[in-house]
Amino acid sequence: MSVETVPDPVLREDNDAIIEVTSTAICGSDLHLYEVLGPFMDEGDIIGHEPMGRVVEAGSASNLSVGDRVVIPFPIACGSCWMCRRGLYTQCETTQVREHGSGASLFGYSRLYGSVPGGQAEYLRVPHANFNPIKVGDELPDHRYLFLSDVLPTAWQAVKYADVGEGDTLAVFGLGPIGQMSARIGRHLGARVFGIDPVPERRAMAARHGVEVFDFGEDTNDAIRDATEGRGPDGVVDAVGMEAHGSPVGKVAHQAVGMLPDAVGRKMMKTAGLDRLGALHSSIDLVRRGGTLSLSGVYGGTASPMPMLTLFDKQIQLRMGQCNVKAWIDDILPLVEDPADPLGVDDLVTHRVPLSEGPEAYEKFQKKEDGCIKVVLDPQAKPGTPGGESEN
Repeated sequence: MSVETVPDPVLREDNDAIIEVTSTAICGSDLHLYEVLGPFMDEGDIIGHEPMGRVVEAGSASNLSVGDRVVIPFPIACGSCWMCRRGLYTQCETTQVREHGSGASLFGYSRLYGSVPGGQAEYLRVPHANFNPIKVGDELPDHRYLFLSDVLPTAWQAVKYADVGEGDTLAVFGLGPIGQMSARIGRHLGARVFGIDPVPERRAMAARHGVEVFDFGEDTNDAIRDATEGRGPDGVVDAVGMEAHGSPVGKVAHQAVGMLPDAVGRKMMKTAGLDRLGALHSSIDLVRRGGTLSLSGVYGGTASPMPMLTLFDKQIQLRMGQCNVKAWIDDILPLVEDPADPLGVDDLVTHRVPLSEGPEAYEKFQKKEDGCIKVVLDPQAKPGTPGGESEN
């Protein structure tokens, strides 16, 4: 990972826009680009899929004007195809990456999703800008809106897919940014929420928002079952994905893929079971019979083993998928603009640093050092200064 000078993006279609990025976050799924998705990355790829900023150029059909403040969702969708009309924006038939059998193109996320230049940059070209951008107001700071790009709608979809609400119980495996917000949204919707994570700082953050927190250990599931009349929670969100702790075989597979020539690694990715499944198997064990398991953590293997007997016997409902961001914005936008901050958006960012310090921030985030839970990069900050407003 490095910071380089590249040519400025340019308008290509009349519904494109160019934004000057004011804030752009590092996502947990960006860390997958280090290891298991490495064979699908190319030198010079610009990554990042959680940006916001101001429009500096607007195509004639973009429905935007220079100066508009916008958040850019991570999926690139046309808004009008068969899938988009059904709210399945991550399956957009206009931007699907058919070469790899993938859904809609994503910003900054490897060949699998179109190799579209991403948003960890000073400027970003936004395709299909007549649909994708979310216009926001000028009164609130960036961090109140930034997470509309991914974290908040992904967490909202995860909880909705878990099918819990007032009086239900919800467990969340993994208290990174998605897990934090999934737990808070569960609470907001009236559920009793249990959060599981091995990192003390993450548990402490969740506990501040009324979540009952547990370390990830052998007795954790039994303790939560004891708290739910022996049944287990009504819904479970797996917000961990392919990098789960306690999955040594999967870890070795990730490392092996990273050492193979790219062409061989890509073939292995498409045919092998490469995921670390510790959190997923624990989720299946924990959820009550007839309950719902919602996967928001990213998985990458195509032949990962699944305990089908248990899934069938427990009558578990299973829902998953990339987040259809625009489908949830009408529900979430009033909450991030509410002065009471009901989802605690003010309490998520732990590090804001200049874009120039991105590689160091990635390393800190990956190693979970210095209480690092959510990193925001500031393309406008001068090197060596903390994030915030500054001259270019």
